[in-house]
Parts: sequence; C-alpha cells; structure tokens
Amino acid sequence: MSDALFDLPEPAPQKAAYRVLARKYRPSNFAELIGQDALVKTLTNAFASGRIAHAFMLTGVRGVGKTTTARIIAKGLNCVEGPTITPCGKCDACVSISEGRNVDVLEMDAASHTGVDGIRQLLDNVKYAPTSVRTKIYIIDEVHMLSNSSFNALLKTLEEPPPHVKFIMATTEIRKVPITVLSRCQRYDLRRIDAELLAGHFKHVAELEKIEIEEEALRLLARAADGSARDGLSLMDQAIARGGTTVTGEQVRDMLGLADRSKVFDLLTNTLSGKPADALELLASMHRDGADPLTLLQDLLDTTHAITRYKVLPTRKGDVSLTAGEQKRMAELATALSTPVLARAWQVLLKGMPEVQAAPQPMAALEMILIRLAHVGTLPTPGDLIKKITDGSLPAGTMPQQQAPQGSPAGTSAIIRAAAGGGMGKVVAVAQPAVQQQAQVQDWRSAVALLYEKKEMVLAAQLHSQVECVHFAPGHLELFPRPGTGPQVVSRVATLLQEYTGQRWLVNIAKQGGILTLTEEDEALHQNVLRETAEHPLVKAVLLAFPGSKIEAIHDKIVPEVAGDDETPTMTTEEDMP
Repeated sequence: MSDALFDLPEPAPQKAAYRVLARKYRPSNFAELIGQDALVKTLTNAFASGRIAHAFMLTGVRGVGKTTTARIIAKGLNCVEGPTITPCGKCDACVSISEGRNVDVLEMDAASHTGVDGIRQLLDNVKYAPTSVRTKIYIIDEVHMLSNSSFNALLKTLEEPPPHVKFIMATTEIRKVPITVLSRCQRYDLRRIDAELLAGHFKHVAELEKIEIEEEALRLLARAADGSARDGLSLMDQAIARGGTTVTGEQVRDMLGLADRSKVFDLLTNTLSGKPADALELLASMHRDGADPLTLLQDLLDTTHAITRYKVLPTRKGDVSLTAGEQKRMAELATALSTPVLARAWQVLLKGMPEVQAAPQPMAALEMILIRLAHVGTLPTPGDLIKKITDGSLPAGTMPQQQAPQGSPAGTSAIIRAAAGGGMGKVVAVAQPAVQQQAQVQDWRSAVALLYEKKEMVLAAQLHSQVECVHFAPGHLELFPRPGTGPQVVSRVATLLQEYTGQRWLVNIAKQGGILTLTEEDEALHQNVLRETAEHPLVKAVLLAFPGSKIEAIHDKIVPEVAGDDETPTMTTEEDMP
C-alpha cells in the first residue's frame, strides 16, 4: 500500500488573535494617557523628587484609565532605567508587567476576593522580598468590594508596609471605601475625558488603523462614550465591524439607535409651536427609520438642555457632537424660545421618562407626552400673565378664552395653571370670581381664625402668640412682631387675607408694641374665670373642705331642666364630667 494514502495536508498557518482597539491602544506611559493632566503632573513631580507614596488610591468612572495608571506606576518603579516617570517599555520588567505575568506585580480583583482569607494570604507574602524586580506591587481593582473584615485586616500593613512593597488600589465607588483606608493612601481622582479630546484620540486611532471615518461619526462616538476612552474605543470597534474601512455618521447613528439630530430639532420645534399633528407625523417617520422611543425622548431632553445652556452661556463651548449647521439651528431656537418655556419643556419631558419606561407601548406613551407638551407650549408663562394683569391688558377677574378649561361653569373662580405634565402645575395667577361669597373679617381675632380655617396652621400660630395687633380696621392692619418673628410673616398676612376675603389689605409694621397677643389675652381671660369661679360660695366650701386643693380646669356641663324642679343645680365633680 502506498504511503501517499497516509499523507496529511500541512496545517494552515494560524492568524494571530485579534486584539480589540481598547487593548491594542492602551497607554503604556504617562505621555499616552489623555485627559489626566493633573494626575500626570503630580506623579511626575513625585518621581522626580523621590517622594513616592507607599499606597495609592485611584478613583473615577469606568474607562478613564485607573488600572492602566496602576500598571504605568508599577513599570515606572521597576524599569531598569527607574524609578522613572517614562518607563522604557522594552526591558524584561516593563514587558512582563504589561503582559500581566510578572510574579512580583500582583493584580487582584476585589470583586472575586471579598472575603478576609484572600487578604490574609496576600499579607502573608508581603514580608518576602521581590524576586525579579525592584519593588513588589499589589494592584487591587474595585477595592470597594472588599468586606469590612478584609479592610480591617489590611489596615496595619497598608499603613506601615515593608520598604519593598507598594499598594495601588482602584475603585469606581470611592464613598464605599472606609475613611480609615483612605487616610492611609494618596488619593487621585481621574476625570472624565473631554468629548473633544476623545474625538481627536479616536481620529488618531482611525489613522493608525487606516480607517476612513467621518467627523460626524467621531463626534457621535465621543458623545456616546460619556468621558470613557475604553467605552469609546469599544464602540469604534463595533462601528468598524459594521462599516468596514469607511465609517459614516449615519452608520454610527443607526448603530447607537440615535435619530437624525436635525429631525430632533424639527420635532421639538413642531411640538413647542403647538403643532401636535406635524410632530406626531415626524415621530412616526423617525420610528419607522428605527429610532427607539426612549432614546428619542432622551434626545429631546438633551436638545432642550443644550438650547437652554446656550441661551445662558452663549460664549461657552457647547456639545461637540453638533455640526456647524446644528449649532446654528440651536442658536436660532435659543433666541426664539424663552427660558421659562424651555424650563417647562424640560419638566414635561423629564416627567415622561418613567412613563415611557413603564408603558406597555412606549411609542404610545411618547406620543401622549408630545401632545401634552404641544398643549403646554402654547400657554403663556407665569411672567407673561402677571405682566398682562399688571399693565391692564389682562384685567384681574378675567381669563383668556384660549386658556379656559373646558367645562368650567361661568362665574366660578378661574385658576390659570402652567401644566407641567403628570398632573403637576404651578398657580401663576388667580382671577377673583364674579359671584362668590367671601369670608368676612370683623377683628384681629377673626382674621387669625380665618387663617386657621384655611389650614395655614404655622402662620396662624405665629400670629396668635408672637404678633401684637396695634390697630385694626377693615382693609388695614398695623402689627408689631415680637423679636424672633420672621419678616415674611407680616407680608404673608396681606397676601392671604386678600386672597381669602377678596379685599385689598394694607399691613404696616408698628414701631412699638405694648399690648397683649391673642395667646396672652386668652390666658388672662382664663385666669379671670378661675378667680371668679374660686369666689363662688359652693367652690369655696369645697376648697376649704379639701386643704391644698386647687382648681385645675373649668368645664361647662349642660344640665337638662326637669319640669317642676326648683332645686338648685348640684356641683359635679371632675370624675363625673365627660
């Protein structure tokens, strides 16, 4: 039999495994670490002066470079040219640390070793000197996941480690780390990376990868990354897989489920212009193109915020993801829309977020939100209403017909509300009814009683016990607030009395007092009744019969009259009283 029958084809050469962009372009030194200038400057000075701490705490959101910074510090401490802030990246120490295989640079995931046993094992090895490098490094990632027992076991060694040991800890939840641990470390807060800086970094990576990517796509990726270089590179990987060697803004928008920003501007404009039909048609078109309802609502919120921010800070740098045409559109809307209208739109959209999330049909919930916003967008703002009432173009006691609630009977009190969605509203003007019985105030006591009746308990109690009424006349009060009474108390009296009585009240503050408050009048009256009661012959006899007794309280008791009974009513003891 021929040996050729048993010849096997040579195996095809295996391709190297693909390394994702976030790993391939991970910074290897501080010069490549973007967006963390304060951290780099501080560590550079520390290495230059030899004042290197024994424990570091790195904190920040995901993807800003905490673990990467820890590895760069480890390489800087152990590089053959070091300690240095610029490790060579070529020596055995730098290469083995970068590849995660150095036996003296130990990376520990605290989420997988929350118990105290893992920390005890780590501490047992601290006393041994490093075998292959200058300094033994312990990198503990997500350190906030350690248990209280683990933190307590770590404290003593963390405060006084051997000279050949350094601790580098990283966390995204710095508030969960005990203060006893934080006090033993040098803390460094890594900031979110600026969107413009991220877009430039992604462009540089695309050039190295020989990928053509549009500026709009870069801006969208930078915006979606939310300050995280790792998240942005992961999204860029996905965009390249989707678009090949050419990545467009439309492809990235479709990948992220974003709507066309120009259409978002159109949707917001139609809605705030009171054109719900046009808004719903555009919304349906965007939904057919694949836009997610919740993402659309988020885009509307972001656009409202961007317009409002531009209105307040027109000279500041805005959203980097906006094109020049979109920025021009935003400036036009900022000029056309007032701040109260934008603030009201923000509230309606924000209140709608949980509605869309909880609705069985998110699209239907979003349509209802836009209809509500279209109705609210045409209502006058509180400032406009007050201005109209003040200048006489909207007399008090009337309501513009277009704002009159449907089904409101003529003659009832009209309250103009700026509805903000979900039943939320703010009373901005109260028009007095043409025919409605108003409360009557005859004296100061009845005025305070009216406030009690209207549930203004705190104010009424202050007036009752801390304010003297020096002069009272219908429509006019002169009050003297006792020391400690807030000045707003007197101003609120005029407002509330005018609201409840339908009469204009002028309230002045007296220069001096000297009369009793209502509480003091009540106490004086009570003491007078006690004295008169004590002088009654029957009560006197009781007090003499029981030495040391006194009158604590007086109760009125109705005794039913008995026909033909001329006897004197008998005294009832307190035990018999109801």
